[in-house]
Formats: sequence, C-alpha cells, structure tokens
Amino acid sequence: MILIFGLIFVGVFALVTPLLIVWSGAGSHQQNKQVIATLETALAIPTEEKPAPIVDFRKSELNSAIPWFNNKLATINFVPVLQRLINQAEMKVTVGALVLICLACFAIPSYLIHLRTGNALIALLVGLGLGFLPVGWVLIKRGKRFKKFEAGLPDALDLMVSALRVGHSFTSAMGLVTRECPDPVGSEFKVAFDEQNFGLDLRTALENMTYRLPLQDLKIVVTAILIQREAGGNLAEVLEKTAYVIRQRFKLRRQVMVHTAQGRMTGWVLTVLPIALGIGLYVVNPDTMRLLWTSEIGIKLLWGGGASLVIGSVIIQKIVHMEV
Repeated sequence: MILIFGLIFVGVFALVTPLLIVWSGAGSHQQNKQVIATLETALAIPTEEKPAPIVDFRKSELNSAIPWFNNKLATINFVPVLQRLINQAEMKVTVGALVLICLACFAIPSYLIHLRTGNALIALLVGLGLGFLPVGWVLIKRGKRFKKFEAGLPDALDLMVSALRVGHSFTSAMGLVTRECPDPVGSEFKVAFDEQNFGLDLRTALENMTYRLPLQDLKIVVTAILIQREAGGNLAEVLEKTAYVIRQRFKLRRQVMVHTAQGRMTGWVLTVLPIALGIGLYVVNPDTMRLLWTSEIGIKLLWGGGASLVIGSVIIQKIVHMEV
C-alpha cells in the first residue's frame, strides 16, 4: 500500500512540476518586463518606435501595363483627353489598350486594301476611317451614360427636396442620393460626397462633378445650389423648380426629335447608300469598279464624290440638329 501511494505521489509530482515551472517563468518574465518598463520611464530612456506605414491616397492610373509604352504615352498631350473620355464612358480599358486597338484597326485594313488594290491613298483613307472606330465606340458609350444620367437627375433632385423638407442638411441629402439612386447618378454624387468628406469645400466638389459630366442640366443644378448658398433662400424650393425645368427641357427635346426623325433618317440613308452601293457593285463586277482607282478620271470622281458626301452629310445634320 505504501508503495502504491508513493507511485501516485511521484506521478502527480511529475505532472504538476513542469506546469508550475512554466507558469512561474511566464509570470517572472512578465514581471521582469514590467520592471524594465518602469525603470526606463523613470530614467527617461528613449524607446524605439516603429514608424507608421505610409499610406498613399493619391489616385494612380496607368496608361498601359507595358512600362516603356506607359512612359511614352505620358509624354503625349492627347492622352489625358482620351483618359477623360474613357472615365466618362465608365469603360474598363486603359488608354494604351485603346491606342493599340486603334492602331490595329488602322494597320490591318490598310495593308489588306493596299494588297488588294495597290492604291496607297485609298488604303490610307479607309484605314484612318476604321482606325477611329474604337474612339467612336467610346463616344457612343459616353453619350449613353450621359443620357442615363440626365434621365435620372430629376428623380435625384426630388429625393433631395424630400430630404431637405424633413430637416436633413444638404450633405445628408447628397448621401441619401448616393444610397438610393442607381448608377450613374448615385456613383457620381458619391464621388462628390466623398470628396467633400475628405476635406474639399462644396463648391469645388460640385465643380469637379460638372467637369466629369459636362451636361447643361447638371450645370443648371450646380449653379442654383451655389447661388442659394451665397444669397440664401429655400434650397428645397430651388431644387424643385430646377427639376421642373429639366423635365420640361426633356419634353421639348422629345418633341424636336419626333419632328426631325424623317430628316435624320434621310441623312443616314443618303450617307450610307453610296458606300453600300459601291461595295455591292465591286462584289458583282470588280473589273468595272476598279477603274475608279486605277484611272485618272476615276480618282478625280472618287475625290469629288467623297467630298460631296461629307459636305451633304454635314449640312443635313446641321439642319436636323437643334439645341434645346
């Protein structure tokens, strides 16, 4: 029996002793750290502090993922204009990619047409026209986004009017628009709202929004807000009247579009018909159409026809296009 109790005591001692050693070591280590910290404080010993990581809040936009091409584009003046168009169209493409696509649309058709016809002038003209197609697509996407913003702006103003009338501030009303209105109205107001929260004054934030979206309706809204903040008055009533004016402009613009629909269709038909007819005749009888760029009189006719086509298209578009 004594032997059994002895074995139990030895086993318990063997288990508890390491735990006590670890606990006492941790406690003493913590106590030593506390004593050292107290002594350093009393003796005013400077302690080394790790510097806080530097966070860069600046927006960095690469023109291209290719380093040497990005450096080359940084020296060209028209690159900021292309970047602004891409941002306004809200397209996920870089300036470098757009430039490369334009070069491909210019080089490949030009080479094929020159290989087929042997005329460098026609190949150059056709290549230039096709090379601007990607930029035209960006402009189309930009115009669609602008129209969508204009269509949603009156509803956003009505929401701000409701928020102001129940006691919210103008900044809170802008935040409500960022949460409730769909893109692009909500996203653009969110940018202005964040800029104001980061320290910009309201005038600068609103002017930046008109720079991103150079629309007449938005300029009217921003001008009305800035005048009210300087001269005073009922901002809710000002925004309500502004929304009414914008809706009336929409109504008048639609009426103009209806009355000029036939003229616009005529302009498109007269512009596209000669080109389509020339391509069709070349497919049917290429030998006859080849005379237009192989003979002297044919080249003169091509120049005259192209100039007349451009002048006529510009005149028709000028007649049917009315500013409202």
